[in-house]
Amino acid sequence: MNRFLREMRRGAVANLPVAASVAAYGSVLGMLAAQKGVTWLQLLTMNLAVFAGSAQFVMVEMWAPPLPVVEMVLAVLVINMRYLLIGASLYPLFRGKRLAHKAGIMHLVADENWAVTMAAHRGGGASTGFLLGGGICLCSIWTMSTLAGHRLGALVNHPERFALDFAFVAVFLSLAVSMWRGKRDIAPWVSAALLAILAQRWLPGKWYIVIGGVGGALLAVAQARLKAASTSATPDPVRGDNVSQGER
Repeated sequence: MNRFLREMRRGAVANLPVAASVAAYGSVLGMLAAQKGVTWLQLLTMNLAVFAGSAQFVMVEMWAPPLPVVEMVLAVLVINMRYLLIGASLYPLFRGKRLAHKAGIMHLVADENWAVTMAAHRGGGASTGFLLGGGICLCSIWTMSTLAGHRLGALVNHPERFALDFAFVAVFLSLAVSMWRGKRDIAPWVSAALLAILAQRWLPGKWYIVIGGVGGALLAVAQARLKAASTSATPDPVRGDNVSQGER
């Protein structure tokens, strides 16, 4: 087994804990899709072509004849604009790789395997193979669970009675905890939350996802630059002593 395959296997195993939650809210999506009249084949096509849980939930929610295709496309575009930030954060892994390599793997990047990969990258143990393995694992679990939920959709009319609708929230809360780096994350996280809440209150659609993500990310960048500037401006005591000695 070559190194890339070993990395894929390692990434798949690392994503198994979050895959359980993915399966839970994937089954909820399948149930909702069945109740909305989405066919089994249409759901399978959506899984493979879109592979984005939040966007697919919105698509299913909007699913009603005649299909509002333009509105669906715009909604999915807005929701998935966060992948611009995700893609930028993955630059260290993709540096020097071919475009086809990047495009093929990015299609299988979800919030969950991105978070697991970034956590591994901080520890010096991530690669594009690791990311791909996690993506294949999650896409397989997601597809199987949504299709299974679709078959069960006629049997469970109110998934919220079993708290299955909370699975989507639970997995992102667990991912957020794993991404926490300490006090330096307080300001960006709080600002992202506040911006998202205000945008959700005052703007239509799903713009709050993009606005919250971009706002928090910009504040994090500003913090990093201020810290770098203050560090470079701090005088080096050793260097200062040498200079003063040389002048004397």
